[in-house]
Amino acid sequence: MPSHLFTSESVSMGHPDKVADQISDSILDAMLTEDPNSRVAVETLVSTGMAVVAGEVTTDAYVEIDDVVRETIREIGYTSSDMRFDSESCAVLVSIKKQSADIALGVDKEGAGDQGMMFGFACKETPDLMPLPIQLSHRIVERQAKVRRDKGIEALRPDAKSQVSVEYDNEGRPVRVDTVVLSTQHGPKWNERQNDLKKACVEEILKPVLGEWWNDNITVHVNPTGRFEIGGPHGDVGLTGRKVIVDTYGGRGRHGGGAFSGKDPTKVDRSAAYMARYIAKNIVAAGMAEECEVQLSYAIGVVEPTSVFVDCRGTNEVSPEKIARAVREVFPLTPRGIMETLRLKAPIYTPSARHGHFGRVPGKVERTKVDGTTASYETFTWEKTDKAEALKKAVG
Repeated sequence: MPSHLFTSESVSMGHPDKVADQISDSILDAMLTEDPNSRVAVETLVSTGMAVVAGEVTTDAYVEIDDVVRETIREIGYTSSDMRFDSESCAVLVSIKKQSADIALGVDKEGAGDQGMMFGFACKETPDLMPLPIQLSHRIVERQAKVRRDKGIEALRPDAKSQVSVEYDNEGRPVRVDTVVLSTQHGPKWNERQNDLKKACVEEILKPVLGEWWNDNITVHVNPTGRFEIGGPHGDVGLTGRKVIVDTYGGRGRHGGGAFSGKDPTKVDRSAAYMARYIAKNIVAAGMAEECEVQLSYAIGVVEPTSVFVDCRGTNEVSPEKIARAVREVFPLTPRGIMETLRLKAPIYTPSARHGHFGRVPGKVERTKVDGTTASYETFTWEKTDKAEALKKAVG
């Protein structure tokens, strides 16, 4: 392959589509906190002064949807009516009904909650085994959120987008960052001071994130339209599940088409995509390949996957046949096996709905039940590399 540029983008927690994702996952987490067996498929739409929640749910939990929606919007940072969308004044409309009994027939016998194919990817470009363009893009909008909250730059607002173009050599290795784009919503004080805002963003956001990848020859665009005061759900309608490439690998590898947020783990669109990442990451961590893509596929109501495919793009140190056999030996691939291995019936999903589902550091989140008891749950379990040694033994 000749040297080339590859570009990926990310969006901030205040981007309207991500607002919708976080609301959907916050509702999911609230239900799983009370009832780990909740089955949830919730979609959210946000626009000027309103949030609409709709979907299908089967649960023994009672959740005050209105409160969950408003708290999520508040945490994101939409707390002022100046932005035409805020946690106190927005209307919350809810249309939730019981999950289809026909779908439940298959899930009740521990089959997949839907058909489809899911992909996982990993490569050695970063310590997190993620492609460099998407990982830098995620960290830029994550940093924008921190700088906004800490008031490192005055009058930043929640909506933002980033984009990073990386140059690769003819062996597919990243050699430099070519172009960085950051569009960040701001208050009116910056409308006629975009050059000052650009300088502040470079110093407070871009340089700290890029670190050793920063150089003065990078092309930098900050708010290239000239201003970005109007944003968030007032600037654009947001919908759950509309940022599937941002959520995964930034266009590297393939995508099965299914979104994640608002879905409980019986939906293999989500849980099997997490398992595919877990498998791919452990294969790379085991030193079996420089990069790896894993495809899993399922039929609704059927327990075993209909196919398992491992593609190391010619970088493998072990034959693909041996790797595929080892994967089936080491990783449980039934819906139940995936949920138990990755502990996915826990209320761990809201943090994944912003700044990427992959390339994250496993951590802890605390949830409080209606009765006042609090429990701690492990997040991003699919990012562990604890199966690498088992894979090595399995290939012999």
